[in-house]
Amino acid sequence: MELRQLRYFIAVAENLSFSKAARQLHVTVPPLSRQIRQLEEEFDVPLFVRDRKHVALSDAGRLFLREAKGLVTQVARMSESVRMAKCGSVGLVRIGIGPALGERVSRVMIEHAKQFPTVEIQCRDVLSTVQYQALLEGEIDVSFLRKCLDSSHLMSELLFEEPLVVHISKANPLARRKSLRIKDLANETLLLFDRNTAPGLHDKTLELYAASGVSPKVIWVAADATPHNDVQAVLLACRKGIRIMPDEIACRPAPGSEVAVVPLDEPGASIEVHVVWRKLEKSAAVLAFVNSARQILRAEQRSALPLRERSAVAN
Repeated sequence: MELRQLRYFIAVAENLSFSKAARQLHVTVPPLSRQIRQLEEEFDVPLFVRDRKHVALSDAGRLFLREAKGLVTQVARMSESVRMAKCGSVGLVRIGIGPALGERVSRVMIEHAKQFPTVEIQCRDVLSTVQYQALLEGEIDVSFLRKCLDSSHLMSELLFEEPLVVHISKANPLARRKSLRIKDLANETLLLFDRNTAPGLHDKTLELYAASGVSPKVIWVAADATPHNDVQAVLLACRKGIRIMPDEIACRPAPGSEVAVVPLDEPGASIEVHVVWRKLEKSAAVLAFVNSARQILRAEQRSALPLRERSAVAN
């Protein structure tokens, strides 16, 4: 029994006419009659009661029609599911999000869902230091992070660069500056994230200080601290320290805070954000999401650049 034979049978059963069914199917009557006859021979039962003027379903034919319609519908649904899976329109994508990157990633998710509404997306907050292992062990499929390490099993792409800013007490005279250099901060205590928490930000901060010839006095921020950690907020407000952070919404001081945000005016005062996925990834849903992240976040980065720099990036 072939799927084509079922469609032929359904057409004849619904029209109760071989000639009408043939026109509907764009075939001639003889091959249509032959396919119906083969079905009847296979099941050894007449599916139609017919004479020269009339065609009617037999009892077996009425039962067969109900089952044939269900089977054809199921096959069509299965074909559509396979087609959607092939183009990434169905499936599951598990995302690991580095600290303070949720605002950016949420925009990718919103735009991706417009094009792929049936894809399920699950999100987890995952520190950069453990995202690689989570990818390799299959716990997540896509990672957004700042510190990108080499791995023979993973693929990564630069999405955008975050400018770095200084968080400083509003009571500090430096807070009134339009921008700050690292040398301006030489006498300020630096609140620095533990490298286990934010390796990218940790390394970039110390790199900027070293390039400026400044050795900071450091207060280490605990590994479980967050940008809005109460202890950090108190230290910043009371002029016990400053910190260098990405200029992201999630990193900004709370409204009404006694902490000011001042741009950091140094060469290389930005930090790269990458998307990472498994090199041998086969899931079309995962690869489609990576492509959405690439298109959306790179477009945002280009639109934020001056016209001259925007043209250079495009070329």
